[in-house]
Parts: sequence; C-alpha cells; structure tokens
Amino acid sequence: MSQADSPGKLNDPSFWDGNADYRDIVNDFTAFYSEKAWMLADLPQEAHVLDIAAGSGALTKFVAASGNRVLATDFSQGMVQSIVELGLPGVEARVMNGQALDLPDNNFDAAFSMFGIMLFEDWNRGLSEMVRVLKPDGLACIGTWKEPSGAAANLLLATISEWKFPDLDIPETVPGMVEWTDRDRFEAALSRAGLVTLRFHEVTSDFRITREMLAQPDRLFQFSPIWPLLDESQKAELLAELDELAARNGDVIAVASPAIIAMGNKQAG
Repeated sequence: MSQADSPGKLNDPSFWDGNADYRDIVNDFTAFYSEKAWMLADLPQEAHVLDIAAGSGALTKFVAASGNRVLATDFSQGMVQSIVELGLPGVEARVMNGQALDLPDNNFDAAFSMFGIMLFEDWNRGLSEMVRVLKPDGLACIGTWKEPSGAAANLLLATISEWKFPDLDIPETVPGMVEWTDRDRFEAALSRAGLVTLRFHEVTSDFRITREMLAQPDRLFQFSPIWPLLDESQKAELLAELDELAARNGDVIAVASPAIIAMGNKQAG
C-alpha cells in the first residue's frame, strides 16, 4: 500500500464490510475510549444521540445501556448490519456517509464520532455535518489518537521502524488524524465548524499484542501503511525483535495508546 492509496483504502466501504478483525479486535479495544467519552459527556437519559462512523457499535452500546435513544450511522453496510444484529433497545442503525448526513438540521442533543471523522477524506466537511445536525448548544464529542501513527499495532510498528529502519520512507497516515495531533490546529478546526466551550481530555489504554498475534503479522498490521513497505528480510528482522520483546514480558507487548477526546457545544443563535 503506497502513501497515495492508504487513505483510499480506509475510505472504501468494501474494505470495512467484511472486516471481522475490526469487529472482533479493534471494537473491543476502542470500547475503553468510547466508555470514557460517554461518561465525560454526562448526558441526561432523554438526550437523543447520533453516532457518526459508528463502526460495529462500541459507543452505541454504552448509549443504549444508559437508556438513551441513538441513531448509529456508518458508510459500511457490514458495520451497520453488525449493529443491527446486536438487537439493542432504542437503537436505529442506518447506512450513511458522515460527510453528507441525510438528516435535518438542529435535530440531535449530542453527536459522537470515536476515531471516525479523523479518517474522512474531507474531515472538515465531516465536522461541519456533525455540527449542522446538532440542536443549538448540543454536544459534539470527537475521539482521535494523540500520536500521528495512531495506536495499538500501528503505533508499535511505526515506533520500532523509525529507529530500526531509519532510511525507510515512511508515508504519512490519514491527513485528519495527523492534523489533529496538533492541539492548536485541532482546536481551530473545531472552532471553524461552529463549536464553542471546547474541552480536551487525554485518556490512555494498553493494546496487548501476544506472541500468537505476532504469528499472523499480515493480519496484525493490516491497517498500517508501513508494513507493506518492508521487504521480507526487514519483516523477519522486525518480527524477531518483537517476539523477543514479548518473551521478556510474559509473552505480551503492552502498547500504551493515548487518545484525545474533544468536546464542544454548538454555538447558539
């Protein structure tokens, strides 16, 4: 995967439609951050919530468990179907592009996007759409990774490749995610979208990589733009290094993955 086609892959619904790994592994990992976001939001039970780029429903599950109504949207039919199959009370799930929400203005009390809008091809448009559908003073909550390389296996691979293969031409990850690692630029983007009273919270959880996971590197590093750039000898060298690291730590590598949860309210009037 080249620098040019890396973002394109992530913006292709078919890539996500059959991605069982996302539902089985990534969803469980991101649930920690979704729970933190929901707790920080502290919304009343009567709040009507929108989940943009909901994936397989990590945030939606917490909203439903609190008794709130939620509309979960994603551009992937497969992800939407996985939410439908949960059979959660008060949940509606619809296929929808977050850059062009088929929803009326001023409609929701709160809107969330946990690690979703940051991946959009036009993330500025995604933010604008999120704010458009909020009621005046409605709450927007956006989750993004603190590091340009993201989190979990991607972050580990980028960190080790930087010193192990210093001459490797490592491509940039998705532009929105890189942009938002800079606090000033992130704050400016939220303000342009029409949000005020901005709040930023940093939360961290460990992604645990076992030696069994290292035995399937193409699966483990499938979201990384770096892995396809390595030749076979580099891959073998890197995997040997990681296997040794895991062996020294109880057969597990714990990758601390900091995230930023940003909140703001739609400007009234």
